[in-house]
Amino acid sequence: MQASRSAHVAGMENNSTAAGDSSNETKTHFRVCRFIIETGVKLGMRSVPVATACSLYHKFFQTASLQVYEPYLVAMSCIYLSGKVEEQHLRTRDIINVCHRYFRPGSDPLELDEKFWELRDSVVQCELLILRQLNFHVSFEHPHKYLLHYLLSVRSLLNRHAWARTPIAETAWALLKDSYHGPVCVRHQPQHLALTALYLALHTYGVQVPAGEREWWQVLCEDITKAQIEAIMTELLQLYDMEAKCT
Repeated sequence: MQASRSAHVAGMENNSTAAGDSSNETKTHFRVCRFIIETGVKLGMRSVPVATACSLYHKFFQTASLQVYEPYLVAMSCIYLSGKVEEQHLRTRDIINVCHRYFRPGSDPLELDEKFWELRDSVVQCELLILRQLNFHVSFEHPHKYLLHYLLSVRSLLNRHAWARTPIAETAWALLKDSYHGPVCVRHQPQHLALTALYLALHTYGVQVPAGEREWWQVLCEDITKAQIEAIMTELLQLYDMEAKCT
């Protein structure tokens, strides 16, 4: 019995350690994706290239370990690679200097010395690693086009005063952007993520869409269920809990 209790306690400790490691990794990924998004803004990147950079990062760490790879170096390479994928080419020097100022606000740009060239080589080599790790599958279908279509469709169903007095579109776009802080953006089909962002925005402001023979979300996306919407909503809301823990 004593041995059994000892084994049980040891198992609980191991589970607690594993849970703690998982929580720390989740926080790290959240912070790094926040870094990608903020750096992308400073580099003047469009929303889709930033989304691609975050998706590359999440895809990479689905099979890679934080204990092996430096996450911020991977993030810099994801930004560099996403510029190529989405045809918004960025100079490595600009990426390095913006990232440098992210960690050291107000500092001068790095000199073109040995340290700079070593960092540039690391970014380029890490880009090649990402390509190999993802088997060169680096193009993504993002939910942005679906959300735009869904917003236009729902807007036509609502009273124009109800639409005008509630920031449904702004909230849905913000939810979609925030989804890239976590792996929810690569776990689900883009149309499902877009629909859930809109569903949650409508629910937040208590806006009811007139119902016909089927619910509005069934008309817009036939292959999603209410259970799937609720599951994705839970993942999205967990990101906001994580944001509070990472501030």
